[in-house]
Amino acid sequence: QLARIQTDSIVKMLRELYPDLHFEIVAMSTTGDKILDTALSKIGEKSLFTKELENALERNEVDLVVHSLKDLPTSLPPGFTIGAVCKRENPLDAVVFHPKNCGKTLSLLPEKSVIGTSSLRRAAQLKKKFPQLEFRDIRGNLNTRLKKLDEKEDFSAIILAAAGLKRMGWENRIGQLLSPEDCLYAVGQGALAVEVRAKDQEILNMVSALHDADTVLRCIAERAFMKRLEGGCSVPVAVNTVLKDGQLYLTGAVYSLDGSDSLKETMQTSVHYPQQNEDGPNDDVQRVGITAKNVPGQAQEAAENLGVELASLLLSKGAKHILSVARQLNDA
Repeated sequence: QLARIQTDSIVKMLRELYPDLHFEIVAMSTTGDKILDTALSKIGEKSLFTKELENALERNEVDLVVHSLKDLPTSLPPGFTIGAVCKRENPLDAVVFHPKNCGKTLSLLPEKSVIGTSSLRRAAQLKKKFPQLEFRDIRGNLNTRLKKLDEKEDFSAIILAAAGLKRMGWENRIGQLLSPEDCLYAVGQGALAVEVRAKDQEILNMVSALHDADTVLRCIAERAFMKRLEGGCSVPVAVNTVLKDGQLYLTGAVYSLDGSDSLKETMQTSVHYPQQNEDGPNDDVQRVGITAKNVPGQAQEAAENLGVELASLLLSKGAKHILSVARQLNDA
């Protein structure tokens, strides 16, 4: 349902921009939708929610695919690109409480309360902050997870992305928003991406009108950070970005699975560059899978470098060890 709502919102924007065009929505399910009894981090497949959709794109059965940006790997298969990154919804994580815990916060829950989350990143950060609580895997789409929470007594609360709840119209279920101090968010969280064929100039030009420049720059920095760290859903990597007065601030962190070991740093760079008419081969430079024609190239480059430099700083301080141990434990 959430995927459908997200797709509908993109189509609505495109219909407003291009009233003469006809848009047909094709629904499909993916590996990630079908395997519901295993933690995401254990399935070991990079493109869990994207592969079937990309196959349809490659076969020209569809022309654009709408994703949550956080589901897209930092390197896309050859021939594909993210042609639009839309204005970001609130990227923070949210706590939804069991009805009997209504009005509480995580710190007020009784000791040994069980919190559901399918994300290693959330669990690692929250275990450290709330050692008195227990964290357990919960899978399924938003409807399924909320049903599991409400109808059983297994969980005292679950952690979900605020953006998804908001898009579903369930904002009233958010009992607590986790600030970046409590829990840094996932790379790309809250942003929608439109994936297209890289060579399809007509479609690329059409969807590029949906780019939100601030979101593009923040997400390029976040994705470059993740890519340099070689992170994915099998390791806890988290970020927070702020773009203010032409300065882009990126906070990035890596965690051990139990959150006891972590590295966190913040860096900034200027992304204040005018848009130049960069004709010629530079038009289609992909940065961590994103082609943003209407965002200044120098600003994109600065954002990408920021992500790489911050990751390199963490690696120099021992991030590789933390991540490889996390990976081994997760595989085990």
